[in-house]
Amino acid sequence: MNAASFSALAEFLQKRSGIVLTPDKMYLVETRLAPLMRREGCADLNALVAKVKSALTGPIADEVVELMTTNETLFFRDGKPFEHLRQEVLPRLAAARGPSGKIRVWSAACSTGQEAYSVAMTVLEIAPTLGGCRVEILATDLSREVLRRAAAGRFSQFEVQRGLPIALLMKYFRKDGSDWVLKDNVRSMVSFREWNLLHPPAPLGRFDIVLVRNVLIYFDPPTKARVLDNIATVLARDGVMYLGGAETVLGVSTRFVPIDGARSAYALA
Repeated sequence: MNAASFSALAEFLQKRSGIVLTPDKMYLVETRLAPLMRREGCADLNALVAKVKSALTGPIADEVVELMTTNETLFFRDGKPFEHLRQEVLPRLAAARGPSGKIRVWSAACSTGQEAYSVAMTVLEIAPTLGGCRVEILATDLSREVLRRAAAGRFSQFEVQRGLPIALLMKYFRKDGSDWVLKDNVRSMVSFREWNLLHPPAPLGRFDIVLVRNVLIYFDPPTKARVLDNIATVLARDGVMYLGGAETVLGVSTRFVPIDGARSAYALA
Protein backbone atom coordinates (compact mmCIF):
# COMPACT_ATOMS: atom_id res chain seq x y z
CA MET A 1 0.00 0.00 0.00
CA ASN A 2 1.37 3.41 -0.93
CA ALA A 3 1.54 6.36 1.45
CA ALA A 4 -1.42 8.18 -0.11
CA SER A 5 -3.71 5.15 0.24
CA PHE A 6 -2.61 4.54 3.82
CA SER A 7 -3.28 8.17 4.69
CA ALA A 8 -6.73 8.00 3.06
CA LEU A 9 -7.57 4.80 4.94
CA ALA A 10 -6.39 6.28 8.25
CA GLU A 11 -8.49 9.41 7.74
CA PHE A 12 -11.55 7.33 6.84
CA LEU A 13 -11.21 5.08 9.90
CA GLN A 14 -10.77 7.99 12.29
CA LYS A 15 -13.84 9.79 10.96
CA ARG A 16 -16.01 6.68 11.02
CA SER A 17 -14.87 4.99 14.23
CA GLY A 18 -12.37 7.18 16.06
CA ILE A 19 -9.62 4.59 15.55
CA VAL A 20 -6.16 6.09 15.08
CA LEU A 21 -4.18 4.14 12.50
CA THR A 22 -0.44 4.81 12.61
CA PRO A 23 2.17 3.70 10.02
CA ASP A 24 3.53 1.02 12.35
CA LYS A 25 0.17 -0.76 12.00
CA MET A 26 0.67 -1.51 8.31
CA TYR A 27 1.02 -5.21 9.11
CA LEU A 28 -2.43 -5.07 10.74
CA VAL A 29 -3.96 -3.53 7.63
CA GLU A 30 -2.42 -6.19 5.41
CA THR A 31 -3.47 -9.06 7.69
CA ARG A 32 -7.06 -7.94 8.18
CA LEU A 33 -7.89 -6.51 4.76
CA ALA A 34 -6.09 -8.94 2.44
CA PRO A 35 -8.99 -11.47 2.40
CA LEU A 36 -11.48 -8.68 1.55
CA MET A 37 -9.12 -7.39 -1.15
CA ARG A 38 -9.03 -10.83 -2.78
CA ARG A 39 -12.78 -11.34 -2.47
CA GLU A 40 -13.46 -8.00 -4.14
CA GLY A 41 -11.04 -8.78 -6.97
CA CYS A 42 -8.73 -5.87 -6.13
CA ALA A 43 -5.21 -6.07 -7.48
CA ASP A 44 -3.80 -4.64 -4.25
CA LEU A 45 -4.76 -2.72 -1.11
CA ASN A 46 -4.51 0.58 -2.99
CA ALA A 47 -7.36 -0.57 -5.22
CA LEU A 48 -9.42 -1.61 -2.20
CA VAL A 49 -8.95 1.81 -0.58
CA ALA A 50 -10.00 3.43 -3.87
CA LYS A 51 -13.24 1.42 -3.70
CA VAL A 52 -13.85 2.59 -0.14
CA LYS A 53 -13.23 6.21 -1.12
CA SER A 54 -15.76 5.92 -3.95
CA ALA A 55 -18.52 4.73 -1.60
CA LEU A 56 -17.78 5.89 1.94
CA THR A 57 -21.14 4.65 3.24
CA GLY A 58 -21.32 1.48 1.17
CA PRO A 59 -21.09 -2.14 2.34
CA ILE A 60 -17.37 -2.42 1.55
CA ALA A 61 -16.62 0.66 3.65
CA ASP A 62 -18.69 -0.80 6.50
CA GLU A 63 -16.82 -4.09 6.28
CA VAL A 64 -13.45 -2.34 6.36
CA VAL A 65 -14.45 -0.61 9.62
CA GLU A 66 -15.53 -3.95 11.11
CA LEU A 67 -12.33 -5.70 10.04
CA MET A 68 -10.11 -2.96 11.43
CA THR A 69 -11.86 -2.85 14.80
CA THR A 70 -10.13 -4.76 17.61
CA ASN A 71 -12.62 -7.01 19.42
CA GLU A 72 -10.49 -8.40 22.24
CA THR A 73 -12.59 -9.18 25.31
CA LEU A 74 -13.05 -11.76 28.05
CA PHE A 75 -15.32 -12.53 30.98
CA PHE A 76 -14.79 -10.48 34.17
CA ARG A 77 -11.85 -8.69 32.59
CA ASP A 78 -9.49 -7.22 35.21
CA GLY A 79 -11.74 -8.45 38.02
CA LYS A 80 -11.66 -5.38 40.26
CA PRO A 81 -14.41 -3.37 38.51
CA PHE A 82 -16.83 -6.25 38.89
CA GLU A 83 -15.98 -6.59 42.58
CA HIS A 84 -16.62 -2.87 42.98
CA LEU A 85 -19.94 -3.25 41.18
CA ARG A 86 -20.96 -6.17 43.36
CA GLN A 87 -19.86 -4.85 46.72
CA GLU A 88 -20.39 -1.11 46.42
CA VAL A 89 -22.18 0.30 43.39
CA LEU A 90 -25.12 -2.02 42.75
CA PRO A 91 -26.23 -2.17 46.42
CA ARG A 92 -25.90 1.62 46.78
CA LEU A 93 -27.83 2.39 43.62
CA ALA A 94 -30.50 -0.20 44.43
CA ALA A 95 -31.06 1.40 47.83
CA ALA A 96 -31.28 4.84 46.21
CA ARG A 97 -33.68 3.72 43.45
CA GLY A 98 -35.92 1.66 45.73
CA PRO A 99 -37.79 -1.63 45.19
CA SER A 100 -39.84 -0.26 42.29
CA GLY A 101 -36.85 1.43 40.67
CA LYS A 102 -34.46 0.51 37.89
CA ILE A 103 -30.70 0.61 37.38
CA ARG A 104 -29.60 1.08 33.76
CA VAL A 105 -26.18 -0.18 32.67
CA TRP A 106 -24.44 0.63 29.40
CA SER A 107 -21.70 -1.70 28.17
CA ALA A 108 -20.16 0.42 25.42
CA ALA A 109 -17.99 -1.15 22.69
CA CYS A 110 -19.20 -4.49 24.03
CA SER A 111 -17.60 -6.70 21.35
CA THR A 112 -18.90 -10.29 21.63
CA GLY A 113 -20.74 -9.63 24.88
CA GLN A 114 -18.57 -11.08 27.63
CA GLU A 115 -18.52 -7.81 29.60
CA ALA A 116 -22.29 -7.29 29.47
CA TYR A 117 -22.95 -10.90 30.44
CA SER A 118 -20.42 -10.62 33.28
CA VAL A 119 -22.47 -7.71 34.63
CA ALA A 120 -25.65 -9.77 34.27
CA MET A 121 -24.18 -12.69 36.21
CA THR A 122 -22.92 -10.29 38.89
CA VAL A 123 -26.46 -8.94 39.27
CA LEU A 124 -27.98 -12.41 39.48
CA GLU A 125 -25.47 -13.45 42.13
CA ILE A 126 -26.52 -10.61 44.45
CA ALA A 127 -30.16 -10.23 43.35
CA PRO A 128 -31.60 -10.99 46.84
CA THR A 129 -29.72 -7.99 48.25
CA LEU A 130 -31.09 -5.52 45.68
CA GLY A 131 -34.54 -5.31 47.24
CA GLY A 132 -36.49 -5.85 44.03
CA CYS A 133 -34.74 -3.07 42.11
CA ARG A 134 -34.50 -4.10 38.45
CA VAL A 135 -31.29 -3.95 36.40
CA GLU A 136 -31.42 -3.28 32.66
CA ILE A 137 -28.27 -3.78 30.57
CA LEU A 138 -27.73 -2.26 27.13
CA ALA A 139 -24.68 -3.42 25.18
CA THR A 140 -23.57 -1.55 22.08
CA ASP A 141 -20.92 -1.84 19.40
CA LEU A 142 -20.40 -0.47 15.90
CA SER A 143 -19.80 -3.95 14.47
CA ARG A 144 -22.93 -5.82 13.37
CA GLU A 145 -21.02 -9.11 13.26
CA VAL A 146 -19.84 -9.03 16.87
CA LEU A 147 -23.33 -7.95 18.00
CA ARG A 148 -24.82 -10.94 16.18
CA ARG A 149 -22.40 -13.24 17.96
CA ALA A 150 -22.99 -11.53 21.31
CA ALA A 151 -26.75 -11.82 21.09
CA ALA A 152 -26.46 -15.55 20.39
CA GLY A 153 -24.81 -16.06 23.78
CA ARG A 154 -22.70 -18.92 22.43
CA PHE A 155 -19.04 -19.21 23.40
CA SER A 156 -16.22 -21.63 22.68
CA GLN A 157 -14.36 -23.60 25.31
CA PHE A 158 -11.43 -21.19 24.88
CA GLU A 159 -13.68 -18.16 25.47
CA VAL A 160 -15.30 -19.48 28.66
CA GLN A 161 -11.90 -20.43 30.05
CA ARG A 162 -10.82 -16.77 29.90
CA GLY A 163 -11.87 -15.17 33.18
CA LEU A 164 -15.05 -17.11 33.88
CA PRO A 165 -15.10 -18.96 37.24
CA ILE A 166 -16.04 -22.61 36.87
CA ALA A 167 -18.90 -22.22 39.37
CA LEU A 168 -20.54 -19.56 37.20
CA LEU A 169 -19.93 -21.59 34.05
CA MET A 170 -21.81 -24.55 35.50
CA LYS A 171 -24.57 -22.35 36.94
CA TYR A 172 -25.33 -20.07 34.01
CA PHE A 173 -24.30 -22.02 30.88
CA ARG A 174 -25.32 -25.27 29.23
CA LYS A 175 -23.08 -27.39 27.04
CA ASP A 176 -24.03 -27.65 23.37
CA GLY A 177 -21.57 -29.73 21.37
CA SER A 178 -18.16 -28.14 21.76
CA ASP A 179 -19.66 -24.76 22.76
CA TRP A 180 -21.24 -23.30 25.87
CA VAL A 181 -24.55 -21.41 25.61
CA LEU A 182 -25.83 -18.92 28.17
CA LYS A 183 -29.08 -19.77 29.88
CA ASP A 184 -32.11 -17.60 29.19
CA ASN A 185 -32.11 -15.92 32.60
CA VAL A 186 -28.76 -14.31 31.73
CA ARG A 187 -29.40 -13.59 28.06
CA SER A 188 -32.74 -11.95 28.77
CA MET A 189 -31.08 -9.32 30.94
CA VAL A 190 -29.04 -7.87 28.06
CA SER A 191 -30.20 -6.10 24.93
CA PHE A 192 -27.85 -5.32 22.05
CA ARG A 193 -27.83 -2.33 19.72
CA GLU A 194 -25.55 -1.05 17.00
CA TRP A 195 -24.05 2.26 18.11
CA ASN A 196 -21.01 4.39 17.31
CA LEU A 197 -19.35 5.99 20.33
CA LEU A 198 -18.64 9.11 18.29
CA HIS A 199 -22.38 9.86 18.13
CA PRO A 200 -24.19 11.80 20.90
CA PRO A 201 -25.77 9.07 23.07
CA ALA A 202 -28.96 10.89 24.09
CA PRO A 203 -31.17 8.47 22.07
CA LEU A 204 -29.94 5.63 24.29
CA GLY A 205 -31.41 7.24 27.41
CA ARG A 206 -29.96 7.84 30.85
CA PHE A 207 -27.61 5.42 32.61
CA ASP A 208 -26.56 4.74 36.18
CA ILE A 209 -23.47 2.73 35.22
CA VAL A 210 -21.36 3.02 32.07
CA LEU A 211 -18.56 0.62 31.16
CA VAL A 212 -16.42 2.00 28.34
CA ARG A 213 -13.35 -0.10 28.94
CA ASN A 214 -10.27 -0.68 26.82
CA VAL A 215 -11.55 1.33 23.88
CA LEU A 216 -10.22 4.85 24.55
CA ILE A 217 -6.69 3.53 24.04
CA TYR A 218 -7.42 3.41 20.30
CA PHE A 219 -8.44 7.09 20.11
CA ASP A 220 -6.45 10.32 19.93
CA PRO A 221 -6.86 12.85 22.81
CA PRO A 222 -9.58 15.00 21.14
CA THR A 223 -11.64 11.89 20.35
CA LYS A 224 -11.20 10.59 23.90
CA ALA A 225 -12.44 13.91 25.25
CA ARG A 226 -15.40 13.85 22.88
CA VAL A 227 -16.43 10.34 23.94
CA LEU A 228 -16.06 11.14 27.66
CA ASP A 229 -18.06 14.36 27.30
CA ASN A 230 -20.79 12.41 25.51
CA ILE A 231 -20.93 9.88 28.34
CA ALA A 232 -21.14 12.66 30.94
CA THR A 233 -24.35 13.88 29.32
CA VAL A 234 -26.17 10.58 29.92
CA LEU A 235 -24.69 9.46 33.26
CA ALA A 236 -26.84 9.91 36.36
CA ARG A 237 -25.51 12.37 38.94
CA ASP A 238 -24.76 9.51 41.36
CA GLY A 239 -23.66 7.15 38.61
CA VAL A 240 -20.32 5.44 37.95
CA MET A 241 -18.20 5.10 34.82
CA TYR A 242 -15.57 2.38 34.44
CA LEU A 243 -12.54 2.62 32.14
CA GLY A 244 -9.89 0.03 31.33
CA GLY A 245 -6.91 -0.44 33.60
CA ALA A 246 -4.59 1.44 31.23
CA GLU A 247 -7.00 4.34 30.68
CA THR A 248 -7.59 7.57 32.59
CA VAL A 249 -9.55 10.81 32.40
CA LEU A 250 -6.60 12.80 33.74
CA GLY A 251 -5.42 15.33 31.19
CA VAL A 252 -8.29 14.34 28.89
CA SER A 253 -11.57 15.47 30.48
CA THR A 254 -12.64 17.57 33.45
CA ARG A 255 -16.11 16.01 33.53
CA PHE A 256 -15.06 13.09 35.75
CA VAL A 257 -13.06 12.47 38.93
CA PRO A 258 -11.57 9.18 40.19
CA ILE A 259 -13.50 7.36 42.92
CA ASP A 260 -11.29 6.88 45.96
CA GLY A 261 -10.25 3.31 46.58
CA ALA A 262 -11.76 2.00 43.34
CA ARG A 263 -9.63 1.03 40.39
CA SER A 264 -10.64 2.56 37.05
CA ALA A 265 -13.94 3.90 38.46
CA TYR A 266 -15.04 7.50 37.98
CA ALA A 267 -17.86 9.78 39.14
CA LEU A 268 -19.10 13.01 37.60
CA ALA A 269 -17.07 16.02 38.73
